[in-house]
Parts: sequence; structure tokens; C-alpha cells
Amino acid sequence: MHQDDPGGTVPARLRQHGFAPRKRLGQNFLRDRSYLRLMLDAADVGHEDEVLEIGAGTGVLTGALLERARRVVAIELDDSLVALLQSQLGSEPKLELWHGNALDFDPGQSFAGPYKLLGNIPYYITGPLVRRYLEVEGRPTVLLLMVQREVAERIIAPPGHLSVLGVSVQYYADADIVARVPARAFYPMPKVDSAILRLRPRSESRSVDPDAFFPIVKAGFGMKRKQLANSLSAGLNLSRAGTQTYLRAAGIDETRRAETLSVAEWETLTQVITAESEPAVH
Repeated sequence: MHQDDPGGTVPARLRQHGFAPRKRLGQNFLRDRSYLRLMLDAADVGHEDEVLEIGAGTGVLTGALLERARRVVAIELDDSLVALLQSQLGSEPKLELWHGNALDFDPGQSFAGPYKLLGNIPYYITGPLVRRYLEVEGRPTVLLLMVQREVAERIIAPPGHLSVLGVSVQYYADADIVARVPARAFYPMPKVDSAILRLRPRSESRSVDPDAFFPIVKAGFGMKRKQLANSLSAGLNLSRAGTQTYLRAAGIDETRRAETLSVAEWETLTQVITAESEPAVH
């Protein structure tokens, strides 16, 4: 998603630049600037901050960031929008435009110290993008993202409603929803509501290596509605008896389902499996 002027000026401004929103890129332009202010406030953007913006669009959030931040690196994939940004903001000394896919951007090449990440993220890249910027060396101190409401709720879900996405994000960060944003706040109006998601990466390392942790989590979720013993046995190519032994050692009932386990329980299970039989995890 991208940002633009409030009210009825959005379609007119886009037509002025000969631009039509592209559904395949998830382009919906925010009309209501109050949500932009919410994002900046929730990320506590100040005059000493460096900011990475993903999905700069027509540059309204970019402009707001330039008023508050010391430096802004703005990523935009769409050729037409990059040209628009260059014509409107190209002379701003605090701004650097990066034309390309945010999944290919290396923040280590642009930020020597701490930075904050803000942006409006299309549904189809939410999971991969969040994982990338939580795993990358030199990750941001906070991520403030406009995402589809359902995705935000999956990310912050408690045990009992967890998914691979929720476990993956909560492994790295504390997550909360700052505000819910109705579909009518965008042009063109999407079919679903959005939410402003805040992620605060943990400063301490997790107790297990992600290369061991995530294959076990994915195996556990690999057979929907199956008991954990069955899904882990199939996903990790283990005997049922061996899987039951691991689960008992981790203090986890074998009849539970993957969505009921907390991140801490997944970590404990990973420790048990890797300690006793590292070659069993692929």
C-alpha cells in the first residue's frame, strides 16, 4: 500500500501524473493523514533518527518523515512512482531514493548505525519482508507497518491461535497493533481493513538457533488439524515413538496441536530434539 493526499484529491492527483494504481502490486493510497501521524508517533521518530521507508508511493509519508527525521532512505519498486518521487522530492538533501524491491535491499550498505523502518506493505510480501528485516544483520530498532488487518492479527495472536507467521515474528520481536484502519481510508478502496502493526525486535538472542528452530516449527504446522505427534513425525521423518519421547521430555502433551504451543514451548522442544538427535532435523 502507499500514501497520498486526504479526501477526494487522491484520484485527481494520480490522474495528473498519468498513474493508475496497480492491483498486482497492492497499490492502495491512504487518504487520511491522521494515520500517518499515528505511525510517526508510534515509532517515536525524532530529529536524530535515520529512517528506512518501504513503499514510498507518492511521497506523502516520505515528506512527513523528512520533517521529523535526520535522514530518510525511501524504497519504491514502481518505475512511474519513482519518477514522481524524483520530480517532487529529488532535491531534498536528507532523502535518498532506492529504486527496487525491498526484499533485495541491504540496510547494512545504507545505515552505519541504528535506524527505524516504516512503510505500507502489500499483503503478498508481508511475511517474507517482515522475516527479512527481523533476521538481517543490522535490523531496525522498530518496525511500524501498515498491513492487512487479518495479517496483523495473525502476527500478534496468542497460543491457541498461532500460525507459522505468528511464531516466526514473535520469535524475533514483541508485536502489537497500534490502530485499525478502515478500508474507506484508502483509494482505491480495498476489500479488507488494514492495521498499523508495531514490531520491537528483541535485543537479546533467543535460546535456540533459528536454523534448528524453524524446520521444527514448520514440521509441527505441516499437517493442519493433526495432533503434534503425528505432524512432527511426518515433517521430521521421525518414528512416532521417538516423537512422543521428545514431546514428553519437553513437557508437551502429544495430543496438542501446533497452534496451541507458545514460542517458549517451541524453543524447549527444539532444544530437546537438537540435543538428543541433531541429525533428525532437516
